[in-house]
Amino acid sequence: MTTPPDNTPQNQPAATRIVAGQSSGPKRPLGLKIGIVAGILALVGGGVAVASAVSGNNSGTSAASSAAPAGNPAAELKLGYFGNVTHAPALVGVSQGYIAKELGDTKLSTQVFNAGPAAIEALNAGAIDATYIGPNPAINSYVKSGGESVSIIAGAAAGGAQLVVKPEINSAADLKGKTLASPQLGGTQDVALRAWLATKGYKTNVDGSGDVAINPTENAQTLKLFQDGKLDGAWLPEPWASRLVLTAGAKVLVDEKDLWDGSLSGKAGEFPTTILIVNKKFAAEHPDTVKALLRGHVKSVEWLNSAAAGEKATVINAALKEAAGAELKANVIERSLKNIVFTVDPLAGTYPKLLKDGVEAGTTKQADINGIFDLTALNQVTGQKTSAAGLGKE
Repeated sequence: MTTPPDNTPQNQPAATRIVAGQSSGPKRPLGLKIGIVAGILALVGGGVAVASAVSGNNSGTSAASSAAPAGNPAAELKLGYFGNVTHAPALVGVSQGYIAKELGDTKLSTQVFNAGPAAIEALNAGAIDATYIGPNPAINSYVKSGGESVSIIAGAAAGGAQLVVKPEINSAADLKGKTLASPQLGGTQDVALRAWLATKGYKTNVDGSGDVAINPTENAQTLKLFQDGKLDGAWLPEPWASRLVLTAGAKVLVDEKDLWDGSLSGKAGEFPTTILIVNKKFAAEHPDTVKALLRGHVKSVEWLNSAAAGEKATVINAALKEAAGAELKANVIERSLKNIVFTVDPLAGTYPKLLKDGVEAGTTKQADINGIFDLTALNQVTGQKTSAAGLGKE
């Protein structure tokens, strides 16, 4: 049995969970708050962003890292991730001390988000330095910044997303006039849902109108709305897809893995669900810190792929309780983990399609994404060559 390292006080980051709508802990300056909100709205083309639940210790001085000479370890690394099973490399890496241990004297602070566009805006605003996220918000940021905002430095998870619906819905033909949810406008599952509906002849609009209404909704609210009969289904990451199936009576209409034949990545059934990205400016100033983050990340993924199923579920569940406020039922986490592949490969060959889907969904603009990957540090850490598929450094 593989045993995670002990959590010692020096390598366990402090965290204060802030529920959306509440005021608790250190407050951001008003200008930053306004900038973040405005940026989210711009990012999703005027759509309404869902507030993120934020968890972290943000008391460190943000100027400390930016003032340090290039190449020096940062005084602090501010890391974002979600309370989803698809973010297990982050959950394990933080809760079990893998990342903090590799960072050494660099302080680790964390924030937990509900969906990608909000995390991207925090990254671009300097509220965080790196984040685990879905690929489409990363593509959006890269495109909108002209390639200046972020670099994808590793994969984290593949698979683990499904369209789950009411039992009486048996095919795509039954979806006309129905209301579906996604975690956030412009997020990875939102784009996947819109792209799939387009292949079935349906038109959707970012304002929620169209042949099928898409209502971007925070995941926990999606569960309740579905139980109350106010939603007909949702395209969700794990564990939320499993929660709707096992606790709310939903059924799977589309398992996204069935839409990926491996022709783009060489790995049938795998598609990027979670990746690790970093602010380009931070990476340029603190390459050693980025490499330390990657060492912790790689160790977390290795542990996830070697630990016994029961041990893995226990560790992830404890981390979910810390990050999201509640553990999962045993059958939910068991089903969730069966749907996910944990991998440091970001499956770069899939990104032209992901970009195309975002353009057709109306959540991003056509652009050249050459340069979006920088996998040099990852390949140095692993001693293997993970391909950037011609879209950046490796």
